[in-house]
Amino acid sequence: MAEAIALSIAVIGSGGAAMAAALKAVEQGARVTLIERGTIGGTCVNVGCVPSKILIRAAHIAHLRRESPFDDGLPPTPPAVLQEKLLAQQQARVEELRRAKYESILDDNPAITVLHGDARFNDSHSLTVQLNDGGQRLVTFDRCLIATGASAAVPPIPGLKGTPYWTSTEALVSDTIPERLAVIGSSVVAVELAQAFARLGAKVTILARSTLFFREDPAIGEALKAAFRAEGIEVLEHTQASQVKHGNDEFVLTLPSSELRADRLLVATGRTPNTRSLNLEAAGVEVNQQGAIEIDSGMRASAPDIYAAGDCTDHPQFVYVAAAAGTRAAINMTGGDTALDLTAMPAVVFTDPQVATVGLSEQDAHHAGIETDSRLLTLDNVPRALANFDTRGFIKLVIEEGSHRLIGVQAVAPEAGELIQTAALAIRTGMTVQELADQLFPYLTMVEGLKLAAQTFSKDVKQLSCCAG
Repeated sequence: MAEAIALSIAVIGSGGAAMAAALKAVEQGARVTLIERGTIGGTCVNVGCVPSKILIRAAHIAHLRRESPFDDGLPPTPPAVLQEKLLAQQQARVEELRRAKYESILDDNPAITVLHGDARFNDSHSLTVQLNDGGQRLVTFDRCLIATGASAAVPPIPGLKGTPYWTSTEALVSDTIPERLAVIGSSVVAVELAQAFARLGAKVTILARSTLFFREDPAIGEALKAAFRAEGIEVLEHTQASQVKHGNDEFVLTLPSSELRADRLLVATGRTPNTRSLNLEAAGVEVNQQGAIEIDSGMRASAPDIYAAGDCTDHPQFVYVAAAAGTRAAINMTGGDTALDLTAMPAVVFTDPQVATVGLSEQDAHHAGIETDSRLLTLDNVPRALANFDTRGFIKLVIEEGSHRLIGVQAVAPEAGELIQTAALAIRTGMTVQELADQLFPYLTMVEGLKLAAQTFSKDVKQLSCCAG
C-alpha cells in the first residue's frame, strides 16, 4: 500500500483516455502529472464527438422543416440557416462541457499537476516537457500513460498540400455553409459531415476510393448510399482525385473522366496517431506501420512501466473505448491486473438513418473460421418504422451455426444507435437467437426490430400479428 501511495504517474494527453486514467490513478493513491500541449479535453469534446453531433442535430432539424413523411398534413416551412448563430450555440456548449468535465475537475484535484507543453521521452522513466510559456521541465515517473490521440490524415494527392482544404476540425468551426462542398472519404467523419452540410444547404459530392463503409457488411454502404442519393447528395464510388487545384476561391478536382468544382473541400480519410514527436524510440516503445502504439489487452506498451490508451494506439478509435482503456491502464499501473474485452464493442455512425454495429459481420466470422447463419429484416417489417412512415434501412443478425449464439448485429435505421446496446448485451451474455426472440420488447419501439429479426430464424414475421410474442 505504501508503494501505491508513493507511485508517480505521468499522463501525456488530456482527452477521454487521459482523464479516465488520471482520475482512477489518483483514486488508487498515485500522484499524477498530466501533460497537455494544446487545449484541455482532447478531440471528443473540442473538435470531435460533441461539436459534430450538435451540428448533425441542427442539420436534422433543418431537414425535417424542409421535408418529412408528414408534409401533406404538416406543410414544410424551409428554414433560413443562420450558421453564425448555430456555431455560437455549438461552441458555447463545447466550452461548457470542457469546463465542467475536464478543466474544473483537474483544477479541483490536488493530486494532479497539469503541465502545458510538449513532452518527449529521454528514456523509459523520464520526460522533458517544453513548456508552452517558455522553459523546460524534467518529469520522472514510475509509470507513464501515453494518451495523445490522433489527428486528421491527409492523403498525398498532387496539389492538395498548400490549399485551404478543410479537415473535420475546420469544418466544425465554419461560420458559413458553402454552396458546393466536395468530400474526400467514405467512412464515419466523411459521411456524417457530408450529410450535415447537405441538410444545411450545401450541394455535396462524396468521392469514395472504394464504396461507402467498404470494411463493413456491403448492405450498410448500399443502404446509406440510397438514403444519401434520395437527399440529393452525389456519391461517386471507386473514384479518386488525381490532382487538386485552388484558385479564385474555388477548388478544382481532377477525376478520371471529368472535373469537380467546389467552394470548399473536406478531407476525411481517417486519422493518424499523434506519436511522431514523442521520441518513443528513447523509451523503447514500438509502433506499427501507421505509427500507432501496439498494446496488449492490459494497455501495456512494449517498454516496461509504459502504457498507452485511446486513438494513439491500435485500438478502435472511439472515445468510450479510450476511456475504458484509460481506466484499466490506471488499475494496472497501480498494481492491479485487468483487461479490456472488445468482443462486444458497439459502434454508431450518426447519419440519418444511423449505422450501428456490434460483434462480427458475416465476413469477419468467416475470416475467423466461424460458420454462420444470418437474417436481414427490412424496416418495413418493424411497426415503429411503419408508424413513422420511414422504413429506410434494415436490421441484420449473424449467429454461429450449431450453437445459434448471436455473434453480430448490423443495423441501418433511424436511431439505430439506441438499439445497438441491447444487441451488445445479448452478445456479451451469450444469448441464442431463440432466447433473444423470447424476450419481452415494448411495442412500437425501434429496438423491437431485434426481436422480430430474431424471430425470422424460425418464423415468417409477415404472418405474425402486430405484437406477437
